[in-house]
Amino acid sequence: MKFVMEFAENLILRMMEDPKQRDEAQREHVYRMKERCKRTKENWALPIRPYGFWTFDRFNAQLQLDAQISQAPGRRDPYDDILISSSQDPKP
Repeated sequence: MKFVMEFAENLILRMMEDPKQRDEAQREHVYRMKERCKRTKENWALPIRPYGFWTFDRFNAQLQLDAQISQAPGRRDPYDDILISSSQDPKP
């Protein structure tokens, strides 16, 4: 009976992974992920468009001419409503 127990114990020990190897693999994975995240954050800091890209006359002209874009919430000039309402009201 002792032989069976020794065989089972050796079988289980062979199937188990070494805790030191598991810890080392986990540590390497964490370091790889940290390096990858660091590179991603550095890339996020880079400008997507060159300086002055959104201030081209072509882009501003499109915003002013396209009614859907120019009247969208956040782009609408609040003073436009005042000017329109004041110009339409008849003066006594």
